[in-house]
Amino acid sequence: MAVRGPGKGSPRLTARGAATRERIVAAAADLMFRQGMAATPLDQVVDACGVSKSQLYHYFPDKDALIAEVIAMWEHLVVSAQKPQLDRVRSMRDLERWRDSLVSTLRERDLPYRCPIGSLASELSSRCDDARQSLAAVFRRWQGLLADGFTRIREGGELAPAAEPGELAVAVVAALQGGYLLAETMQDERPFLIAVDMALDHVKAHVRTPAADLTESDN
Repeated sequence: MAVRGPGKGSPRLTARGAATRERIVAAAADLMFRQGMAATPLDQVVDACGVSKSQLYHYFPDKDALIAEVIAMWEHLVVSAQKPQLDRVRSMRDLERWRDSLVSTLRERDLPYRCPIGSLASELSSRCDDARQSLAAVFRRWQGLLADGFTRIREGGELAPAAEPGELAVAVVAALQGGYLLAETMQDERPFLIAVDMALDHVKAHVRTPAADLTESDN
């Protein structure tokens, strides 16, 4: 799992130090994802990754600093991982392929039915404004990738000129988050599938009717 390097102005890490730092972030991210941020004390992170508490504080002065890196890691694993496929979206069929990839990931991984970014947002947004802003930036990036895809579909003539890429992107991400929440609560993937398909149906409502079909319907 790749994680972000130390912040600007931080001392350069040795290869061993970078590996230790990465191990701490990965352990914290996994624990916080499975049991929640509030239920994950730093002592548990130390035990999980096999470092001393002084080592942890060497890389992260407090829990908030560690959480910031956990957010960055999940952005990489969730949003950046989707970027290559979303960058190729130029048609509704491409969008459906992205949907199929999300469903495959949900089914293949041995993890809870939840979005790690959404889970952190539900815990942190009312507690820490720095974390809230970081998570909001992650969601904006995710929405931006989708909006760029919708723009390309519209420029290709498949979506109506009146379709608003930004609004469609918000609707899709909101549907994903609601689907993840219901799937986790019910321990059933079906709410997620329904939410994603309804979001795509909303997008399809803006698809232009081919001129040939309009002519046939008039006869």
